[in-house]
Amino acid sequence: MMNNEKQLHILVVDDEERIRRLLRMYLEKEGFLISEAKDGETALQMALDQDYDCILLDLMLPNMDGIDVCSKLRQTKNTPVIMLTARGEESNRVQGFEVGADDYVVKPFSPREVIYRVKAVLRRTAAGAAVANDNRSNNIVFPHLVIEHDAHRVTAGGVEVNLTPKEYELLHYLASSPDKVFSREQLLKDVWNYEFFGDLRTVDTHIKRLREKLTKSSPEAAAMITTVWGVGYKLEVPKE
Repeated sequence: MMNNEKQLHILVVDDEERIRRLLRMYLEKEGFLISEAKDGETALQMALDQDYDCILLDLMLPNMDGIDVCSKLRQTKNTPVIMLTARGEESNRVQGFEVGADDYVVKPFSPREVIYRVKAVLRRTAAGAAVANDNRSNNIVFPHLVIEHDAHRVTAGGVEVNLTPKEYELLHYLASSPDKVFSREQLLKDVWNYEFFGDLRTVDTHIKRLREKLTKSSPEAAAMITTVWGVGYKLEVPKE
């Protein structure tokens, strides 16, 4: 188990019982507490009523699909969400990222890959929430953008911005090395922990959402996230 004090709780959402049973078996072996839902409406209600550490969410569900579930959940909660998608649903995967999914696993999947993804998401969430033990401030302050790492809080133009865990981690990563250009491959490796898996458009989609959210509070902050054509992205500090 990743945390000796608290058994981490995962919600598995899939309309196929055999998939839920398979995931439960492997995840319980790793020490996780598992709850299940077989349709979107039930899953959303459970996710709103209780705080889960991670949600494994099938894309195609009866009553309410995974896109709608994630979209409605993101209105009030930032629970990490890993989408389960079929190979032919690439455009839907992009749509999943656009509504705030943190990761995805393609069916048919290896249970070991799912466990790897779950643990990676949980490690990032725990690291983001941890309070630093040293005396120096973990705040990153720019003219239009402030990142308070201990509080996991971002303000743009003085207004707090609600980011998913993945959006926050991407912004913090870029802001920690201002004016340094990162390739999409490097961002996938360092932010998503992808060595062998991953679609480069994952990065583009998250950058797009990050800019959109920052723009609502501060267009100046959003403009700091700069595209370096043919290379990747950087957070550019305004020259004042």
